[in-house]
Amino acid sequence: MDLRDLYQDIILDHGQHPRNFHKLEHASHFANGHNPLCGDRVTVYVELDGDKIKDVSFEGRGCAISQASASLMTEILKGKTLADADALFKSFRAKVTGGDETAVPTELEEDAERLEPLTGVKTYPARVKCATLAWHAFEAALKNGAAGATIKTE
Repeated sequence: MDLRDLYQDIILDHGQHPRNFHKLEHASHFANGHNPLCGDRVTVYVELDGDKIKDVSFEGRGCAISQASASLMTEILKGKTLADADALFKSFRAKVTGGDETAVPTELEEDAERLEPLTGVKTYPARVKCATLAWHAFEAALKNGAAGATIKTE
């Protein structure tokens, strides 16, 4: 099995069996994300404890890439600080857009590597929005708190 096949298997597994797929009852922050080009929708729920992500989950529907990205994101971000989450998103966004890659702190390298299966979308620009939708919703949730927010990627 080559690396591409392994990455595809990871995306399919997370797309078909998403982790942390539920509404967080005690969310302190949430946001809705929508990609009108393909119909992907996601709601990200976050529970903070100070500057730490105590819990994070999502609900929604969409393509395997958007669901897998949300699933992987929630697994990786639990227990992280907001600064860690920001560093991981900047690194991930750079990898999927072909931008200047930013190095993550050593303690986050393993988490950043777990997102590698999604980086193949950079060769399909329309799919980049699918891979980053949940991350943008996460950012919007942090900015808007319990009031919530709705974002569209276009």
